[in-house]
Amino acid sequence: MTIKAIAINPENPQQFIEIQQPQPTPGEYDLLVEVKAVSVNPVDTKVHKGAQKNGLQQPRILGWDASGVVLAVGSKVSGFSIGDEVYYAGDITRPGSNATQQLIDARITGHKPRNLDWAQSAAIPLTALTAWEGLFDRLQIDKAAEGKTLLIVGGAGGVGSLAIPFAKLHSKVKVIATASRPDSAQWCKDRGADLVIDYKDMPAELEKHGLKYVDYIFCLNDTDGHWAAMSQIIAPQGQICTIVENEKPLSMDQLKLKSAALHFEFMYTRSMFTTDDIARQGEILDATAKLLDEGEIATSLSKTLHGLSVETLTKAHQLVLEGHMRGKVVIVY
Repeated sequence: MTIKAIAINPENPQQFIEIQQPQPTPGEYDLLVEVKAVSVNPVDTKVHKGAQKNGLQQPRILGWDASGVVLAVGSKVSGFSIGDEVYYAGDITRPGSNATQQLIDARITGHKPRNLDWAQSAAIPLTALTAWEGLFDRLQIDKAAEGKTLLIVGGAGGVGSLAIPFAKLHSKVKVIATASRPDSAQWCKDRGADLVIDYKDMPAELEKHGLKYVDYIFCLNDTDGHWAAMSQIIAPQGQICTIVENEKPLSMDQLKLKSAALHFEFMYTRSMFTTDDIARQGEILDATAKLLDEGEIATSLSKTLHGLSVETLTKAHQLVLEGHMRGKVVIVY
């Protein structure tokens, strides 16, 4: 049996091609999943850009956010059976979810929210894991005292759309989000932000509301561009977490003077290094599914495309690259 996939064309890495591959066989911790929907994230476009720069020897299947049905289970898998509906963010070192079937480590897989459809579920995993790990594993805002402030830079994007309600549900912090357009600002407010400011001059915007410093910053875009402002407004002994790699050296002068901390959040660390707590990601996804089913948080799906094809995947990548997405774009197979 063969499966269909859309992959980067090694002969012209700017383009995608349709390929056929043999059905994969599960390893001992794997699930074989029939993919029903996949979300496209900035990581997809970054890996695609890297392939264009560095070249490829063979087609590469992207896609790291999916929902689907379990077709087979590995010998050491527990907690999943054939026929289970699942969702997951995948492993950046393995073939992705832009395929009709995919292997995924059961330990980083969650049970799909019962009350959400395939598209709504596929919009969640990568952003939920990034938001949860950044807020609670890195910044540990769940331990923050009442009255502390959290600034989320990029509140209307996929990660911000979940970071706002996660912070409101699981901490006592005041949540401040950045947005530049009225519709984006309203999107942040609808998800629970206490205050929304324009990112173009964050120190001045905060000053309008009587704030000189914030205790925590969760940076979800353009670390280089926002670094000077973040260094200025982070409180003494405060903490910054960013999910975006810097392209230029970052001056640490202000952070040193303030004894402030800088964290990086990379959602694929656990799967890439098979950390001792790799199964924590499955637990986070199950906890997120419970919150979704109970209506405590909402899916961040905002755009749905239909059909696994070169055309739909190219369109989804274009939407992400434009940089104006509120929430997530999903392709339903």
